[in-house]
Amino acid sequence: MYETILLPTDGSTASLIAADHAGSLAALADSTVHVISVADGRNRFNSPSSGIAPDVWKNAEHEHAVSATENAIERMPDDIDTEQTITEGIPHESILEIATDESVDAVVMGTHGRTGLDHYLVGSVTERVVRHSPVPVITVRESAE
Repeated sequence: MYETILLPTDGSTASLIAADHAGSLAALADSTVHVISVADGRNRFNSPSSGIAPDVWKNAEHEHAVSATENAIERMPDDIDTEQTITEGIPHESILEIATDESVDAVVMGTHGRTGLDHYLVGSVTERVVRHSPVPVITVRESAE
């Protein structure tokens, strides 16, 4: 049923907990886990007064994405096949594009549980993926423990 599981990661605690769940599901279903991290191409600090040059922002985002995928893959059981993708773009759009183009069977991703003003200002990548995904999405909430 689940031949390929998509695991988006941003390197957060919530996404690492989701990696544990994806690894367990993959072990049960003999699945491949496709780990993706999106280097957010939107430099919110790219203005004359902000001080972060576009190439510095892009390099930092790429390095963070590589680290996030490597950390998630390290959490997979040894016998699980993994694929790694680093892409640049708007996170929810890139995740949905890969979910569609790569014919994944499910998405497993963490959620930070933001509420109120923080949720309104930052938004939720997970929420957008849940609303528009062509496949089932398993969300894993970051625990306070």
